[in-house]
Amino acid sequence: MRITRRGFAKGAAAVAGAGLLTGMGRAAYGQARPKVVVIGGGAGGATAARYLAKDSQGGIDVTLIEPTKAYYTCFFSNLYLGGFRSLESIGHTYDKLASDFGVNVVHDWAIGIDRDAKTVALAGGGSVPYDKLVVAPGIDLIYDSVPGYSLEASSLMPHAWKAGTQTALLKNKIAAMREGGTFAMVAPPNPYRCPPGPYERISMVAHLLKQSNPTAKIVVIDPKEAFSKQALFMEGWEKHYPGMVEWLPASIHGGIESVDPQTGEIVTGLDTIKADVANIIPAQKAGRIAEAAGLTNESGYCAIEPATMQSKADANIHVIGDACIAGDMPKSGFSANSQAKVAAMAIRADLTGSSKFPPRFSNTCWSLIATDDGVKVGARYEAGEEKIASVDSFISQTGEDAALRKTTYEESVGWYEGITADMFG
Repeated sequence: MRITRRGFAKGAAAVAGAGLLTGMGRAAYGQARPKVVVIGGGAGGATAARYLAKDSQGGIDVTLIEPTKAYYTCFFSNLYLGGFRSLESIGHTYDKLASDFGVNVVHDWAIGIDRDAKTVALAGGGSVPYDKLVVAPGIDLIYDSVPGYSLEASSLMPHAWKAGTQTALLKNKIAAMREGGTFAMVAPPNPYRCPPGPYERISMVAHLLKQSNPTAKIVVIDPKEAFSKQALFMEGWEKHYPGMVEWLPASIHGGIESVDPQTGEIVTGLDTIKADVANIIPAQKAGRIAEAAGLTNESGYCAIEPATMQSKADANIHVIGDACIAGDMPKSGFSANSQAKVAAMAIRADLTGSSKFPPRFSNTCWSLIATDDGVKVGARYEAGEEKIASVDSFISQTGEDAALRKTTYEESVGWYEGITADMFG
């Protein structure tokens, strides 16, 4: 499967057009416009707000609640670390959602959801009423899942798992690392937000160090025994960065016992690693607003109806993106974008009487290993009774020639331009 910017835009238009075929709009529900509130302006929330406003042609009053005025995509943030992108190039504002699509953009924190009154409380005071609510808060980090780590410690040992200032901090620390120093990553346990993928990050850090600090070492302390695209990354590390990267699974290091932000030490069951730069990525869960609203279960994430993305705890709420349990779909920006369109179509059908078609889900995750050496994995999915299930999949192969790897990377660049336009207008 190959995806270009043009191809992505064509697919997005097909999904959008599906909801307009019946011509159902504001006339279907009388004078008052139904209200939809979207919490979170990331890949899922921005897409949902745009599609609800665009496809209802003004028939739905859409409010997007997002505290920040610019969103930095987690996807491609590793390429910023590697020197392939600027930080500005992965930043996006909400200006077009407001000016071109009429979305009410409120820059504030959503601090509570009253499911009986159907209102969202804001940190700045007041509340916003809704008929339908889309919850897309992304992830929260469980800092104490790594003993010794904390929110405060992230200024010394950046997680860089929410793109922006943390990513810039990590890059600055790598640039200032002593010659021949050690970069150490504590990788996250499953399930985790991806991208930014930890193993693509290792590749990009290696790419940077190979040029500026070639005697430096990289150690990956992983709580897992295996990871996605493992054979492809291992092959790439050996080809481009021989002897630089050491990956330690749990069966080797014996468990992560503690970290010390002041000394940079990472204590494992095997030994103590002294890091010049430590990148600590703890366990994750749904954003706290989802938990506060009673939408999460014992997993820390939100169970949803596969065909509509409706919360199993509340049919008036749809949960999309990293915060939900989406069956076989990974927690990626592509997945969130795909789920947002399904949720938007279901909401419009409920509120305006427009047609609802069988949901379509898809995802591709690209990773850059070195200059022009891109790999990918992806799948198509369908909504089953119990979960969103993969129906076919693909993955790059080891030993592919340089021309194909270059094409794969170029494909990812085209996809980035297409999907960010699909999200932010």
